Amino acid sequence: MIDNLENKKKFKKLLSLGTALNKIHDPDVLMEKILKEARDFCNADAGSIYIAEKQNLIISYSQNDTLKENKVVYKKQSVPINNLSIAGFCAKKGEVVVLNDVSNINSSYPLKFNPAFDKMAGYKTRSILAIPMKGDLSKVIGVLQIINPIKKDRTPGQFTKEDIEILLHFAGIAAVSLQKAQLTKSIILKMIQMTELHDPRETGAHVKRVSAYSTELYIAWAVKNKIPNEVINKEKDILKLASMVHDIGKVAISDLILKKPGKLNDEEFEIMKQHTVLGAKIFEEEISEFDKAAKEVILNHHERWDGKGYPGVKKFNGDSNIETRGKKGKGIPLFGRIVSIADVFDALSSKRCYKDPWTDEEVVEFLKENSGRMFDPELIEIFLENIDTMNSISQKFS
Repeated sequence: MIDNLENKKKFKKLLSLGTALNKIHDPDVLMEKILKEARDFCNADAGSIYIAEKQNLIISYSQNDTLKENKVVYKKQSVPINNLSIAGFCAKKGEVVVLNDVSNINSSYPLKFNPAFDKMAGYKTRSILAIPMKGDLSKVIGVLQIINPIKKDRTPGQFTKEDIEILLHFAGIAAVSLQKAQLTKSIILKMIQMTELHDPRETGAHVKRVSAYSTELYIAWAVKNKIPNEVINKEKDILKLASMVHDIGKVAISDLILKKPGKLNDEEFEIMKQHTVLGAKIFEEEISEFDKAAKEVILNHHERWDGKGYPGVKKFNGDSNIETRGKKGKGIPLFGRIVSIADVFDALSSKRCYKDPWTDEEVVEFLKENSGRMFDPELIEIFLENIDTMNSISQKFS
């Protein structure tokens, strides 16, 4: 009777999750939610999400309570879609794989358990449940892999028929939401490609790095400032996408200015500054929270902590703008202050057609020197505390 009641609660929760997942716009944030909810259904210690790319599965998100890991996997790791690995077999066959004892796999399976991660991390994998995530036309778009269920008394458990049934339903709901989020992100990246046609510096890799830096910086700031988890999850989802369109206004700037090989003169620089206002006007109606955040980022990512930035615009008034004095300190919205650091960090540490990348030491020194001048000093301190993560992001989207 208790089990039946528990299962009814799980199925009731399953029905409400479809709506909750559809409200999340960014694939990475969505994968975090999907994996957490899937693990909760069977009280599992760990798990991963693999996304199908051509003939491989990319490990895109992982969680592990024992190892205290909960992160996007910035170092791109993959396994081939074939019969040799658990996730690969699951994706190739489009079938659920249940292994309640990875040390004693049924001979009917051609696959093997790879203990390399366990040895490296000092972890012990006992049980694995791998479920194919099927999208449109029942095509496998990824694999949801859950590891080590735990009983209520904290002893090792096993995956039950009820666990498998619930997670099969959940994987279907999750796959639809994930495809929708991937489409939203794809549309944004296509918008950015239009900018790239004008400005060779505004590449897809650049905006992905800026987006990832910004998100990691926001999360670290929010945790340090004791922001509630539900607020963090909502805001990081919005910021992740909004930061990608920070320079979208450059589509309205002349190629003669964007592609000029030398330094801009004063008149040209004044025209260049207008990309902030022009880009923000695209999102002026604020139909969604994304629109509001995008406008905030675009309009404020060139403001400076000391008030010497641009454009200083607080309101729009027809074709003109008012209040053009530079914003200062915390008068600059948080998302603008965050993307400002992410954008400059990427510009300095990346190779461009007009310069070689700065060394890590030179970049760090620049950020320190401009803390309290260009940048919010609290955010710079947090950014530098997480510099290893930022460098991992740089390598992934090189």
